[in-house]
Amino acid sequence: MSKKEDKPKKSKPAKGAEPEPQEGGKKKTAKSAKPLEPPRLRIRYSKDIIPALMKHFNYKNVMAVPRLEKIVINMGLGEAVANAKIMDVAVTELATIAGQRPVITRAKKSIANFKLRQHMPIGAAVTLRGDRMFEFLDRLTSVVLPRVRDFRGVPTRSFDGRGNYTLGLRDQLVFPEISYEKVDKIRGMNVTIVTTARSDDEARELLKQFGMPFRLQ
Repeated sequence: MSKKEDKPKKSKPAKGAEPEPQEGGKKKTAKSAKPLEPPRLRIRYSKDIIPALMKHFNYKNVMAVPRLEKIVINMGLGEAVANAKIMDVAVTELATIAGQRPVITRAKKSIANFKLRQHMPIGAAVTLRGDRMFEFLDRLTSVVLPRVRDFRGVPTRSFDGRGNYTLGLRDQLVFPEISYEKVDKIRGMNVTIVTTARSDDEARELLKQFGMPFRLQ
């Protein structure tokens, strides 16, 4: 009689070890990450602000409603002419505030009285669009401006006549992202909110709907 050949025993996988994928089987796909929620100001604009502006100005078309286009944060650094290291510190602070790396602005022409040469770095600027623009405006109106000392509202006369609004901040410490211990010098900045409004009244009402705390006249 012939002996039956012993079949090889299947080895069990060790505890904690991942099972090997079987041939011909379907590969397990990782679960897709949940999409990030849009900023709350973007949602408010779509649900509340557009209907409110259409009723206030009697717009017949939704495309005629003014909207935010971009926000530009500009920081002038005249002292960088004498000390170039100041530029690096200011760029780091502005990137922390905006969440986006700024662009260095340079002199367009030489001025001998200020010891300024053409193309020398004299400031930094950053342009925000999309979700970052809405998130920055949300932090500006709800967190930053209330931290300003003796704050009584922003002026209503800072429009340029074409629907754009410029706001000046005296120091960077009003932003909670900036640590007081790491600041070597107080630096101011300008925040320009560019809109598609055709008049200052439309832009003022748009920013008011977004929560901009205008000063009572």
